[in-house]
Amino acid sequence: MPELPEVEVVRRGLAEWVAGREIAAAEVFHPRAIRRHEPGADEFAARLKGRVIQEARRRGKYLWLPLGPDDALLAHLGMSGQLLVVPPDSPLEKHLRVRLAFADGGPDLRFVDQRTFGHVMLTRLVGGVPEPIAHIAPDPFEEAFDDAVFAAKLRAKHTEIKRALLDQSLISGVGNIYADEALWLAKLHWARPTHTLTKPKIAELLAAVRHVMGAALQQGGTSFDSLYVNVNGESGYFERSLEAYGRRDLPCSRCGTPIKREAFMNRSSYFCPRCQRKPR
Repeated sequence: MPELPEVEVVRRGLAEWVAGREIAAAEVFHPRAIRRHEPGADEFAARLKGRVIQEARRRGKYLWLPLGPDDALLAHLGMSGQLLVVPPDSPLEKHLRVRLAFADGGPDLRFVDQRTFGHVMLTRLVGGVPEPIAHIAPDPFEEAFDDAVFAAKLRAKHTEIKRALLDQSLISGVGNIYADEALWLAKLHWARPTHTLTKPKIAELLAAVRHVMGAALQQGGTSFDSLYVNVNGESGYFERSLEAYGRRDLPCSRCGTPIKREAFMNRSSYFCPRCQRKPR
């Protein structure tokens, strides 16, 4: 599942290639791609025709293209969704779900999704944020993110630290990969109870979250297969810099101890058993 850095890479590409352009036509090739747009495909296409994309915005793992002060095109990539900018005469992709053509005759914007877990929808804006994601917390790169509020809510959770990092109502944009990487950097075991963390340790953890996601962003995100790409179809290469995630039995770069994997919420947690001591 793409996390904040991967989605931000896509947002930057959209800001460069589609902001300020008028939509000439919209086509829906698979109804599941707009399953959360209840009025259906015809209404979806009719409402988009003639609208101008103002900019490209993001919160956590969600992207949206404001069409004015009141509504926007909201997108969630799911596990395999791609927003691609391609010449209008390019052959249609095998898993093309939605296509936007523009009045200037320039590149299309195409939503391609092999597994159809992602979706796009038209929705109203509430305080500049799409209504369906208004409940999601700001991500750690937003001005609206308050470190002190996060620290207080984190300590009040009484749960495992990794579970809290994945709670999008507490902090958005952090997924399994970057949670493991941040916890490794902060030398915290994934099962450490949140109420045992001091304010300085929480500040260290937040700094680690921002560091690993910022570093991933500089390298175009993490691509484990061909399904995650930017708007030009290019993969990121932060996978080469991972310290914990996916490195089971490989030596920790700090101490040489083999990285360990444990089951966590139907997923996996990777950590150094020496650097990240398991809580008693």
